Amino acid sequence: MKSIPDYFGSKVFDNRVMKARLSPDVYNSLKQTIQQGKKLDSGLADSVASAMKDWAVENGATHFTHWFQPLTGITAEKHDSFIAPAPDGRVIMDFSGKELIKGEPDASSFPSGGLRATFEARGYTAWDPTSYAFIKGKTLCIPTAFCSYGGEALDKKTPLLRSMEALNKQALRILRLFGNDKVMRVVPSVGPEQEYFLVDREMYEKRKDLIYAGRTLFGAKPPKGQEMDDHYFGAIKPRVAAYMEDLNEELWKLGIFAKTEHNEVAPAQHELAPIYTTSNIATDQNQLTMEIMQKVAARHGLVCLLHEKPFAGVNGSGKHNNWSLSTDSGANLLSPGDTPYENAQFLLFLCAVIQAVDDYQGLLRASVATAGNDHRLGANEAPPAVVSMFLGDELTGVLEAIESDKPYPGTEKQKIKLGVDSLPRFIRDNTDRNRTSPFAFTGNKFEFRMLGSSNSIACANIMLNTAVAESLKIYADILEGASDFKTALHELIRTVITDHKRIIFNGNGYDDSWIEEATDKRGLLNLRTTPDAMEELLKKKNMEMLISHGVYSERELRSRYEIMLENYCKTVCIEAQTMSDMARKQILPAIERYLADVADAAARKKALDAGISCAYEKRLAKKLATMVDSIDERTDALDGAIAKLRTLSNVTEEANYIRDEILLKMSELREVADEAEIISAESYWPFPSYGDLLFGVN
Repeated sequence: MKSIPDYFGSKVFDNRVMKARLSPDVYNSLKQTIQQGKKLDSGLADSVASAMKDWAVENGATHFTHWFQPLTGITAEKHDSFIAPAPDGRVIMDFSGKELIKGEPDASSFPSGGLRATFEARGYTAWDPTSYAFIKGKTLCIPTAFCSYGGEALDKKTPLLRSMEALNKQALRILRLFGNDKVMRVVPSVGPEQEYFLVDREMYEKRKDLIYAGRTLFGAKPPKGQEMDDHYFGAIKPRVAAYMEDLNEELWKLGIFAKTEHNEVAPAQHELAPIYTTSNIATDQNQLTMEIMQKVAARHGLVCLLHEKPFAGVNGSGKHNNWSLSTDSGANLLSPGDTPYENAQFLLFLCAVIQAVDDYQGLLRASVATAGNDHRLGANEAPPAVVSMFLGDELTGVLEAIESDKPYPGTEKQKIKLGVDSLPRFIRDNTDRNRTSPFAFTGNKFEFRMLGSSNSIACANIMLNTAVAESLKIYADILEGASDFKTALHELIRTVITDHKRIIFNGNGYDDSWIEEATDKRGLLNLRTTPDAMEELLKKKNMEMLISHGVYSERELRSRYEIMLENYCKTVCIEAQTMSDMARKQILPAIERYLADVADAAARKKALDAGISCAYEKRLAKKLATMVDSIDERTDALDGAIAKLRTLSNVTEEANYIRDEILLKMSELREVADEAEIISAESYWPFPSYGDLLFGVN
């Protein structure tokens, strides 16, 4: 049996493979593109393609594909074989540099938000050499960007790469001001923790809501849920452990640094966490991780649920986006150093993040807005919909001392003069973790906790990268023109702290009083739903910032608004129609059968002896009959709302109507159906219960 180091990355055309298979000149040129962001030398493409093909074929590949991330939220691929006709009528295995660099998939069926007409089918995929190619099954997958015939981005990868470049440009300006001329590149590093549920496949296949919507639309709370706190970090059940072992092996072969695995809070809920890597690679790997999680689950007779809230009444699943800034020399810019200038540099980058989160809190909220995540945010299991930052007591105290120009106790009553005195020794993770904070500093990184489990991490990192780039640009513009750098730096940091301290909150984000304070006293945004949050994309200030850094064009931003709201509307419409279908074809017939048998039992009981009471049957039959009528009425009301929705003229109207009317009627229907489940005999209920699903995997 091979050891993990022997097979780790065996399916990846990584640096080790490139160094062995490419000539030194080609390898060094490609390495500069990957590590320093230099323009790719297209003349080397044929050499890279030939080596890549030979390696892939040796490892069993027969096809190649440009693997990209359209605006569907999942990945896409079109497979072409390596075969080419030979003069003797046979075939040879061939792969050209042209095929490596560019592909032309049909773009007509992917969401575009008006960027192109339906009849305009041409789209282009362009190789992203900074993300390694890999083999999946018998196919060589080449990570690519995806754009329209007119050059507009039709994917999530392209704006992400643009945001990384914007952040690099502005961060280098700041580092040069601190006398650092050696660093050539600054990159955001990300480690996304992935939560998920595992349920038995046979049970899953009996639930239309899980099949069509990915979440349960009906389901009464079981006698036991997560109240005992006995699942979190508990012993992993054998069937789940076998799944995790298989999953790890598949991920490790693809060079994905799957590191941590454990049971999460809710029954049947688990988490996987990787080691940090560059933002665009982390995005690719997380998309791949979600796909493989579901494929491996099928081998074990399981289904992996990635919906943000698959079960009402128990914790939903998030994706914690751990974000930091690193230089090509390996330095973490969110770690304070030992010298005065390193301390001051850390504080300036810290302030850049603080200002970015405050100034563009609406964009950060919009980046995680989906129909599924709306059920999770603010549900006392995830951060609230209000964006705030947690810094911890010591770091907050340092900032307050700088703002007020008063002594900080940790410096032995000395005032902190930036660029002269060192910061008090800042101990990593010296403060308790705040799991209720949407955006928490955890020692040398920030944990953005608002992402939903099925989200692509690209959107959140695009907004975060660009917002921080904007803060750094403002600072560089000020400091580059300053006659006294130290004085200007000190004053700049004090001003930023004063102007943006409202975003810092170290308390309990679940407390209702915080939401009131945040909105009424601090003026923070409380964007509770996707329709509310999406408006942020079109606000003038936000659009100007994103456009100025070249991350989006105005047309691309407006397309994202349309696509995200369309996705929201389609998601909830599928759920609403599934609810109606389940109520009509499963729940009502089941209750009617039980009602008929209860009535028959009462009749048989009465026939035995006229003096026997049928009070139980009568009470139960009355309740059931009332519920049948109520479910029927509420299903009619939901159907009527769906019919009205189809008459609305634009996606904004549709989204607002869904938020205000459709979801309300869905909730009303569920309420009475779940009550009917509680009083119905288990053998009559038409699909597995919450108890079956949550405790059915051993």
